Amino acid sequence: MSSNEFAIEVKGLSKCYQIYDRPRDRLKQFFAPKLQRVVRRESRRYFREFWALRDVSFSIKKGETVGIIGRNGAGKSTLLQMICGTLTPTEGEIQVHGRIAALLELGAGFNPEFTGRDNVYLNGSVLGFTREQIDARFQEIVDFADIGEFIDQPVKTYSSGMYIRLAFAVQACVEPEILIVDEALAVGDIGFQYKCYKRMEALRAKGVTIIMVTHSTGSILEYADRCLVMSDGQLVVDTYDVLAAVLAYEKGMLLSQAVKREKTANLSSSVVMDQSSLATLQQEQLNAEIGEKRFGSARAILQHLEIIKSDGTTLSDKPLVRSGDELTLDFTILASEEIRDVALGISISKAQGGDIWGDSNIGAGSPLVLRAGEQHVIYKVKLPINSGDYLVHCGLASLQGGVREELDQRRPMMRLKFWSSRELGGVVYAPISVLNEE
Repeated sequence: MSSNEFAIEVKGLSKCYQIYDRPRDRLKQFFAPKLQRVVRRESRRYFREFWALRDVSFSIKKGETVGIIGRNGAGKSTLLQMICGTLTPTEGEIQVHGRIAALLELGAGFNPEFTGRDNVYLNGSVLGFTREQIDARFQEIVDFADIGEFIDQPVKTYSSGMYIRLAFAVQACVEPEILIVDEALAVGDIGFQYKCYKRMEALRAKGVTIIMVTHSTGSILEYADRCLVMSDGQLVVDTYDVLAAVLAYEKGMLLSQAVKREKTANLSSSVVMDQSSLATLQQEQLNAEIGEKRFGSARAILQHLEIIKSDGTTLSDKPLVRSGDELTLDFTILASEEIRDVALGISISKAQGGDIWGDSNIGAGSPLVLRAGEQHVIYKVKLPINSGDYLVHCGLASLQGGVREELDQRRPMMRLKFWSSRELGGVVYAPISVLNEE
């Protein structure tokens, strides 16, 4: 295949950073090698090497939509910055065939002192457009961003949502040949995200090459033709079987979380932990990959939730739930003392926010008393939820004496992916049956 068929070619790409333990080590590294060469002594390094990217190679054909996924720190953003030319590789080479429009981070390329209007022209000129060409596209950019009179205000007065509206509008309306989006759409509201994805669909239909980095694997499944999975700075999966790549990635995430749980399981199961120890565990066991917020007095904590499907498999075995399947929810709870009148709640929301389902033992009319130590509470439920990515939130509270005490709130605690045989609108999986009259 000729290079004319490729939009991007990456060969043996690596990026190494020099990590210094102390500021003076940086100064030593600057002067010492020169002095050591003069006195003919073996040179010494005062830094440690950190390889953010190591020997990555791939090619992307023109018109492809490629999703890149991986844990935080896997090297995704470093890779995109080098493709865009804002970061220089340590080793390897990149060939880009086409004009790139990139949305790498919030506000990147904006001068905070300039107005939105000024920044539109600034970004357009950076992309190689003349003032007349930007004039011709300006109203389309303003209409897409939909920030009203703020277009003539300094962008330093913008909210994060307004930043991203204007930034995406500029990049998407200048007719790029390659569009790169790195997680930036996560700060936009649901309506604007939908608008952006529709615009990306239109660009894809015109043959624009799109690279998207996101933790929303549902978006990858819906829009990507191909998926790259990054881990520890290396490309570990490159496939057109996007579903297989997503499942492998999510299974790896679940297994890594299981390893972390095992480190505390022996301690918690053998002894009753006091409130201070539970508070420490509460802060250590955060699901940073999904930005979990966790709070509560920690007299008792939700250590783990195991979701078991009707066939006996867990999410660690198969990280996908079929719509309407009966699920067993096995909560592991650690308590420092006996606690009465306990509420254990669970809810599910869309990845963009907004609960779509929730229940608790209080609603089910089943009182709960926690004893000191470890115990399990089991719920069973059928959830007719449509295909997509969802977040699971759990909360533990004491209602003793009519006063609510938050023991442990985990929002969100984990991801959940549903699959159904048909694509339906909304979040409820309730397919119709059509009865034809004779």
